[in-house]
Amino acid sequence: MIISASRRTDIPAFYSEWFINRLKAGFAYVRNPRNPNRIMSVLLNTDVVDCIVFWTKNPKLMLSKLETIDKMGYPYYFQFTITPYGHKVEKGLPRKTEIMETFKQLSNKIGKHRVIWRYDPVIVNETFSVQYHLDAFGKMIDILGDYTNKCIISFVDLYTQVLRNAENVVSSEVNTIDMNKISQGFSDIAKKYDVLLETCAEAIDLSPYGIHRASCIDLNLIENIIGYPIHGKKDPNQRPVCGCIRSIDIGAYDCCSHGCVYCYATTNEHMIRKNMYLHDPHSPMLVGHPRGDEIMTVREVNSLKLRQSSLF
Repeated sequence: MIISASRRTDIPAFYSEWFINRLKAGFAYVRNPRNPNRIMSVLLNTDVVDCIVFWTKNPKLMLSKLETIDKMGYPYYFQFTITPYGHKVEKGLPRKTEIMETFKQLSNKIGKHRVIWRYDPVIVNETFSVQYHLDAFGKMIDILGDYTNKCIISFVDLYTQVLRNAENVVSSEVNTIDMNKISQGFSDIAKKYDVLLETCAEAIDLSPYGIHRASCIDLNLIENIIGYPIHGKKDPNQRPVCGCIRSIDIGAYDCCSHGCVYCYATTNEHMIRKNMYLHDPHSPMLVGHPRGDEIMTVREVNSLKLRQSSLF
């Protein structure tokens, strides 16, 4: 099984103590985001967990805990988002110079093949023009290019909550002409640094620029990291153009205080403050504790490792 930690919130930035406690305990509870009266218990041990995928914008506080995860024997890699926006768009993040320094430290610790840079999302408006992105990408890859093998880009999607939260920042999605201009420019720049460029969940075909669709939870990368083949099927719970294989997400929505106005995983600041207040690093679940009257189910999980006979 692949653990996603997490598309729903930034566990490395805010909840690394809880995560380590869950690995030590050998299980985690995940409340159903669509039905809060249901809780799923997920087994966590190295017999069933093939790999962990971390999603983060600032894993600085987790760097000191990586040795513990290594000693426990869990393989993992990071999807690390760094964009060129300031506090008007990403209200709670530290300066990008500090975040990029953390990126380099992480890469030096675990290897650049296990740190994927996400330039995500691309927003185009009067402030963030096509040329703005070309200039910013060039400056950022000059700093990060020696510390990663891959950069994944995606263009902003205006979900309902994004439209509400980002109304003073972005009012429209990126048009096809600008997508092509940015993709061609990024591709030309990335080639100079030998960094592979891919897109995340984009329907547009950018292969003429050497940019192909990414699998953020990537079968090939996972197999290279863990050292054995696995049986990974496409995740049916993701968007049709998403190439990720199946995983189990142990995070929760509305508990990240980065304050990114384009975020699909947060509703409002009140909910975020409430949920972060309810967090207990010793609880089996990320936000709060089970009430006791929920319907509890145990998720049946197994290693995805292919048996020798299935290879022939």
